[in-house]
Amino acid sequence: MRKNTTPTLHDAVFKQFLTHPETARDFLDIHLPATLRKICDLDTLQLASGSFIEDDLRPYYSDVLYSLRAGDGDGYIYALIEHQSSPDRHMAFRLMRYAIAAMQRHLDAGYKTLPLVIPILFYQGKVSPYPYSMNWLQEFDNPELAGHLYGDSFPLADITVIPDNEIMQHRRMAVLELLQKHIRRRDLAELLDQLVTLLLSGYTTQEQLISVVNYMLQAGESEDPAALINTLASRVPQHEEVLMTIAEKLRLEGEQRGIQKGMQLGELKGREEGREEGLLLGKLDVARSLLKMGMSRDAVLEATGLSEDELAQIRH
Repeated sequence: MRKNTTPTLHDAVFKQFLTHPETARDFLDIHLPATLRKICDLDTLQLASGSFIEDDLRPYYSDVLYSLRAGDGDGYIYALIEHQSSPDRHMAFRLMRYAIAAMQRHLDAGYKTLPLVIPILFYQGKVSPYPYSMNWLQEFDNPELAGHLYGDSFPLADITVIPDNEIMQHRRMAVLELLQKHIRRRDLAELLDQLVTLLLSGYTTQEQLISVVNYMLQAGESEDPAALINTLASRVPQHEEVLMTIAEKLRLEGEQRGIQKGMQLGELKGREEGREEGLLLGKLDVARSLLKMGMSRDAVLEATGLSEDELAQIRH
């Protein structure tokens, strides 16, 4: 009488065999393609845990994972052996995810370069031959394009090497790119004419402008940031109200209150505490004005850097 078997039973007997290093050595010696077998030193085979897979893949975690050295001793290789008793249309992609997880664990162990991970599927299902491609790129609608994307260098937007005159043509990204290119390198006052040109172009929203000005004040270098923002306000009339609100209240009024309060305390510690308190008062004044202008609370929080508790101090 024929007994029913389950995938768990198939997996169990497979794992019992393949977790034996000598058996795994024979398996790899037989089933590895010649080009890969040539670089593998099977004498260095060591069983590794397969429990590194991320949570959403744990029901399908890899059956057996072995580490081994490359033949010339310069590299590290993993052989990831997966058992399957029924076809899976997305098996190639699943093996790729396993391979990347193994690479990540290798880096987490302190290695500086990625290892080669060789995924191998051992199949013994009823459907024969195995009906799906083992090339994970074939799962894309356009495998050729996917091959170019994942086989070549990824796109890189390195603004540190893009000329300013080219950045000036980047429409809605131009203000952000120009500032982030130079924020650590130069006095932002040197960018005044370019900033005026970009703001006059009309690409920057009010909320983006508020974030940009705050970014300039908090992360930028300028001998006189208040004068810079005031000049922007005078040359970009459509944003004058917002610029003056932020610049004057946040930077001037807030800082002056802090300095005055600190001087009254007569000590350096008091001056610093007073400056912080004054800056907070200035930020609250700015926030109050922005809220009255109809800006959302989330946008105000982002623009001023206030916490929820600090913003809650404002009485409507």
